[in-house]
Amino acid sequence: MENTSIKFTCIEVKQPIGVFYLGAINYKDLIDIAWADVRGLEKKQREVEIYSGIQRELSPGRVKEISKYVNLVDATFPTSVILAVSSKNAHYDSKNHQMKIDRGENIAQILDGQHRIAGLEKCNYSTGDFQINVVLFVDMELEDQAIVFATINKSHTKVNKSLVADLFDFATTRSPQKTAHNIARALNEKNGSPFQGKIKVLGAADDKEKETITQATFVDSLIKYISSDPMTDRDIYKRNKKPEKISGKELEKLFLRNIFIDEQDAKIAQVVWNYFSAVSKKWPLSWIEVKPEMILNRSTGFISLMKFFKVCYLKLRSDKKDVPTTDEFFSIFKTIKIADGNFTKTNYIPGTSGQSALYNELLDKSGLRENEIAK
Repeated sequence: MENTSIKFTCIEVKQPIGVFYLGAINYKDLIDIAWADVRGLEKKQREVEIYSGIQRELSPGRVKEISKYVNLVDATFPTSVILAVSSKNAHYDSKNHQMKIDRGENIAQILDGQHRIAGLEKCNYSTGDFQINVVLFVDMELEDQAIVFATINKSHTKVNKSLVADLFDFATTRSPQKTAHNIARALNEKNGSPFQGKIKVLGAADDKEKETITQATFVDSLIKYISSDPMTDRDIYKRNKKPEKISGKELEKLFLRNIFIDEQDAKIAQVVWNYFSAVSKKWPLSWIEVKPEMILNRSTGFISLMKFFKVCYLKLRSDKKDVPTTDEFFSIFKTIKIADGNFTKTNYIPGTSGQSALYNELLDKSGLRENEIAK
C-alpha cells in the first residue's frame, strides 16, 4: 500500500517575509504533491498568476527540453523549487528537523519550478537517485505568494550565451560544444587566421574595437553542422561511448559530423579557416575593416556566410578530400559580383531579413542556387 505521507529532513529558515523550510525531496514524491495534470494546466492560468498580473504559460518546448535533460548522466537542478502548502497538509517536527506532507494531488502550490516538475515526469532515474531542493512556505497568504512569484519572474536574467560556450573550455569530456568553443578560441588567437582578434571571447581585454563576432554566434553557427543534438552527444561521451557515424542525406545536413566523430577537430578548424580566408581574399576591406555601417564581418554577414558555407563545402567535397583549400573556395567567390564596399546596413538590414537577403544573393550570383535546392 502506498504511503499516505511524505517525510524528509528540513531546516527552518527565518527571513523578513516569515518562516519557511528548506529540504530535499525525491522527485517522484514532488510530482505527487505538486502536479496533478500537466496537460490540463498548460492552458490554465494559476490563481497566483492572476493575482500577481504575471502569466507564465507552461511551454511545451521547454518541458520537452527538460524531459530530455533530466535523463542525462550529469543532470542537475541545483536551485530550489518553491512551493506553498497548507498547515492542514504539512507538519514540521522541529526537534527532529523533519517535515511530513500528506500525499495527494495539488497539495503543494508551485511558485517557481513548474517546467522542472513537468519535465521530471519523464525522468528514468530510480526514486532515491534524484532529489530536488525545495523551499516550502506553510500557510502563505496569496498576496505573499504573488509577491514572491512576481519578484522571481521579473528578475530572471538570461545567462550570457558566450559565457555558456566559454565554460565548455573547462570540460574534460569531449562534446560538440567543447570542440566548437576550442575552434573559436584557436581561430581568434592564431596568427594569419581570418578571425584573428575578431571574436569576442570572454576574458580577453585587448583590441576590443576589432571584435565583431560574439563567441556564441560563432559556436552556434558552427555546431549546427556537427550535431543536431549536442547535449545528447555530450552525454554519450560522458558515458564513455561514441556516437555512430552518419551517411546519405543526414551527412549532407551535418557535413562536419563524421570528422568530429573521428576526433579530427583540426580538420574542422582548417576548413573554416580556408573558407573565410577566401572571403577575406574576395572582399578584404569589408572583412577586415571595422566600421559601424559595414555588416560582412558582423553577425549579419557572418551568419549569412556560414549558411553559404554548407552549399560551398558540399560542392567541393569529394570522397577523397574533406578539406577544400582556400583557392577552391575562392573559385566560387570570384564569380560573385558584389562590390567590396557594398556590404552595408542600408543594403542588408541587420537581423534575419538582412541575413536572408545576403544569403540569397550569394546563391544567385555564384550560380549555386540549384545546388542549394538539391540539398
